Amino acid sequence: MSTGAFNATDPAAYRGGGVSFGYPQGFTLMDFVPDDVKPLIHSHWSNFPPVNPMWHYMLAGIYVVLGFLSFFGNGVVMYLFLSKKRLRSPANMFVVNLAFSDFMMMLSQFPMFVTNCLSGGYWSLGAFACRVYGFLGTVFGLTSLVTLVAIGYDRYCVIVKAFDGGHISSGKAFVIIVLCWAYSVAVSIWPFFGWNSYIPEGILTSCSFDYLSHDWNVRSFGIFLFVMCYCFPLTIIIFVYSQIVGAIRQHEKALREQAKKMNVENLRSNADAKKQSAEVRIAKVAVANVFLWLLTWTPYAYVVMIDSMDQTKVTPLVSALPALIAKTASVYNPIMFAISHPKFRLALQEAMHGSASTKRRTTTRNPRRRKRRTQNNSLKRKSK
Repeated sequence: MSTGAFNATDPAAYRGGGVSFGYPQGFTLMDFVPDDVKPLIHSHWSNFPPVNPMWHYMLAGIYVVLGFLSFFGNGVVMYLFLSKKRLRSPANMFVVNLAFSDFMMMLSQFPMFVTNCLSGGYWSLGAFACRVYGFLGTVFGLTSLVTLVAIGYDRYCVIVKAFDGGHISSGKAFVIIVLCWAYSVAVSIWPFFGWNSYIPEGILTSCSFDYLSHDWNVRSFGIFLFVMCYCFPLTIIIFVYSQIVGAIRQHEKALREQAKKMNVENLRSNADAKKQSAEVRIAKVAVANVFLWLLTWTPYAYVVMIDSMDQTKVTPLVSALPALIAKTASVYNPIMFAISHPKFRLALQEAMHGSASTKRRTTTRNPRRRKRRTQNNSLKRKSK
């Protein structure tokens, strides 16, 4: 059967008899793939019929929406950080690094994914592009996660280690960010040196590491990734935030007991109360973001682990949809961390109303210019 010219997203390809649920009867997912692409694809996917071409159009549309939302949200965060000096704190350096990794995640993923969805419904960009796609997706996804770990560590230093001079300096924050990227690259680069490989997955329009083969080379790397990309960061996050919660409870309890001894209602000044409230609020946002990260990435981690144990339970769509859900993290991160942050939100409002505010300030600060403009207008009216 000739497959090189078959386009799974072309409705004309399905006209005539023998069509069932949007694809020809008896076809498998591999029958749509050109011969030069077949060596990249695991034989597991030949056990499934091709997905309805409407799935390719729908997923492409979803990725386009997610891509532009990510570009806008993360782009706004990076612009505000670069344009507003008061936002350039060590803590916000982590937020901006998170925005940058999320921005690059969608930039490196959605154009190629959409191209494959609309050009035939299979990976059509070659073996090297597949490896680059899988590598960059792993690097940027893992960088976002370890940046969340860094944000948790920063909150830990501010709240738990506050009396030990625990605030992170800009230099230390920069070093931590470099380590985040180095960690992600070091974990993700091994398939280029023969430990596992990046191959097409799911509906064959995206690439990831091989989690289907049963040899030790593949399984050992899968275990390595599961530990380094999921278990290890999650363990650190659970530790730092449990310490934060414990420190806040102990501090509040000590303040209440001391206030009771002194027969006063509250020992804190308004300034101290507002400062601590802001720090706690930021920590709560961080916890919420970690929880959302778990909701979005756990399904994909689960699918990968199930695939390594029982391949029959994972169909192309079951593999593709969790990967799509995981990409939504690059959209909600800027909303959760930056837009909900009081200083970022104020800077955004100033940027949106900047031109009007600048015009009002110019008029107010230059009364002579305003007086001269008024006199000129009066002379014009008299001359008429």
